[in-house]
Amino acid sequence: MDVKEVELRGKAINKAIAEKDPSSSLIKLLTDLNTGLKPTEDLLRQTRIGVTINKLRTHNDPSVATLANQMVSKWREEVNKQKKGAPRPKPAAVNGSASPAPPSGIASPAPSKKKHSVDPAKRTHKTDKVKYQVTGDDARDNCVRLMYDGLAFMSEELPEEIIPVARAIEAAAFEKNGKSSSNEEYRKKMRSLFQNLKNKSNPTLRQRVLSREVPPERFVTMTHDEMKSDERRAADEKLEKENMNQAMVAQVEKSISKEFQCGKCKQRQVSYSQAQTRSADEPMTTFCECMACGNRWKFS
Repeated sequence: MDVKEVELRGKAINKAIAEKDPSSSLIKLLTDLNTGLKPTEDLLRQTRIGVTINKLRTHNDPSVATLANQMVSKWREEVNKQKKGAPRPKPAAVNGSASPAPPSGIASPAPSKKKHSVDPAKRTHKTDKVKYQVTGDDARDNCVRLMYDGLAFMSEELPEEIIPVARAIEAAAFEKNGKSSSNEEYRKKMRSLFQNLKNKSNPTLRQRVLSREVPPERFVTMTHDEMKSDERRAADEKLEKENMNQAMVAQVEKSISKEFQCGKCKQRQVSYSQAQTRSADEPMTTFCECMACGNRWKFS
């Protein structure tokens, strides 16, 4: 697919999202794109198709979300392979002739991007001597500092590449939460974002935010579940499935309650039991059975 065709596919997907088309339509569009697109960094940047597909990584339909995640991961791997295998540029010509080769036995120094010299695990605004007082508001400046510390942790990027992202995140959160640094929701959100950025078990989130694969405006609205790594999400789903299977076969004492109403016969003669089917920080699952008609259901 060329740039124009990819852009047309992107518009079709955005239209399907906006009009809440059925999942089958989205899967068809994604499958066609996944089959026909050969990702390159220039193509992805020019069409911004990655931004469009990212919107579907948290889709309500697991089949759509899974396919979108697979596509983004595959494209990222392909682009990284292309970067690693890219040939070195030829030496510039001098007076119409190529620059002389280095003496035999002496390798030419490979061009490399300068990285930070501080131990990545110890990096903060202090070690990097970063000026984070940029908003004129002490509370907001402290939040910029917090975001910098979260992004710099375990990173080798230079301070001048990190501080703009930290500022953009703070500005997006400030805009989203009432434009007031005294707003408790704003402060709570900044603390939560910091904890997620410094989560050692989810380094990909920090990398995706720092590279702006996840834009600041999107990052400040993501839920805790959306920030999880693919590995953590898969592990949680496996745990939930195992716990659900155990809960379904376990013989647990049931209670009768009139608080629940059967959706089928509308009676309030309902027996119920509860079990922890997901991770410990998630609510328990309640299993209900109508004593009048035998209808069964569950909810969390």
